[in-house]
Amino acid sequence: MIPIREYAGRDVAVFGLGRTGLSAAKALMAGGARVHAWDDSEATRTAAEAAGVPLSDINKRDWQTFAALVLSPGVPYKFPQPHRIVRMAEMVGVPVVGDMELFARAVQALPERGRPKIVGITGTNGKSTVTALIGHILTEAGRDARVGGNIGTGVLDMAALHANATYVLELSSYQLDLVKSLRCDVALLLNISRDHLDRHGGMEGYIEAKKRIFLNQQPGDKAVIGFDDRICQGIAMSLAAQRPGDVIEVSSDFVLGKGVSGAAGRLTDHIAGPTITVGDLRQAPALPGSHNWQNAAAAYAACRALGVDSAVIMQAILSFPGLPHRLEHVGEIDGVRFINDSKATNAQAAEQALKAYSRVYWIAGGRAKAEGITPLEPFFDRIAKAYLIGESLPAFARSLEGRAAYAGCGSLEKAVRAAFDDALASGEQDPIVLLSPACASFDQFRDFEARGDAFKSLVAEMTGSGGLQASA
Repeated sequence: MIPIREYAGRDVAVFGLGRTGLSAAKALMAGGARVHAWDDSEATRTAAEAAGVPLSDINKRDWQTFAALVLSPGVPYKFPQPHRIVRMAEMVGVPVVGDMELFARAVQALPERGRPKIVGITGTNGKSTVTALIGHILTEAGRDARVGGNIGTGVLDMAALHANATYVLELSSYQLDLVKSLRCDVALLLNISRDHLDRHGGMEGYIEAKKRIFLNQQPGDKAVIGFDDRICQGIAMSLAAQRPGDVIEVSSDFVLGKGVSGAAGRLTDHIAGPTITVGDLRQAPALPGSHNWQNAAAAYAACRALGVDSAVIMQAILSFPGLPHRLEHVGEIDGVRFINDSKATNAQAAEQALKAYSRVYWIAGGRAKAEGITPLEPFFDRIAKAYLIGESLPAFARSLEGRAAYAGCGSLEKAVRAAFDDALASGEQDPIVLLSPACASFDQFRDFEARGDAFKSLVAEMTGSGGLQASA
């Protein structure tokens, strides 16, 4: 845990007691603050109290006694409208901060030589993979790498600050909205596409939130920016004009004149000096597809900026085990492979999965984003058949009508069984059943992890019992 001592002896309100809220409350308590924690959900309050966090209905307290409001990133800050708790804080001038801002201030309070390195990663898609990959590379290189933030361990639950450590942090747009002091030695912006627009007042607000990852960087700090979408291209060129030599562009679409490329699966380094061919990304089993080649290029660029040798980075890329729910190979039955890509909660993420395989038996659906699966039309020819689940079933059926075969299954269990039957009967070599929903999970599951775990359990049951072998 990282104790937050800034508010020692003062009253602090904490609202939203999920993972990050609990973490912040405990870190503040460890630093001597008087914590007043609350959540609108009775079940969440009960769990927080059981975890040792003191509850106090901050709706009924005198807000002029609070030194700060620590807001969970899941609670609306500005859009579609500020939560009533935010409005209460603003009415009396109580500053609103998040867990990442508390972390940033704790780092800034250290003497210059006592500060750890900070690597921040954001983007609409791919940030979890890149965060985990950078952590893996640094660990394989013998560095003290601590991975967390929006992935895995909450930032304030991480090991205490240490000058020789490198904190590798996934940053969501919600977290970045609440950041003012964070300085990243290496900041990565992978890509930007339409997502979470309701929480940022539109696309412009979403872009501005993502750009906050470069806030407070100083000359010599590195900005690694994906060059495969037009928005990020513009950000990269603008930032390079302001900070020549500090921007490293990465791509899987282009062989860059300067930067790092994963085009055609070949990792090349042209950060400085002549182009170096580093290795073949097609040999990295946990990183299939061109989107993962850009992810690998970004991780490579970040680790080179931290002084890790190219050969060491490439070896670590090849040994990377991958992440659960991200193109995760979870089993094989009678030659049919099952791929869990439950993390694909929007069309852009599902597109990367469809591009990674030439032909799939595709399980899709849930609570759809505004664009549905319309952006995926160029890849419908890769769909042998789609198996639709959840709330989006009627809309997705309309999108696929006359363009790709589909079946309305409703539940994940029915979809897995139907997809297996059809894949097995196809006679194709190495057919693939792909769960890549292009939707949020909240209509049927707690989150994308629960959805992916359910998929894995269904495959495991089939593997263990041979329950579907009779359909061969």
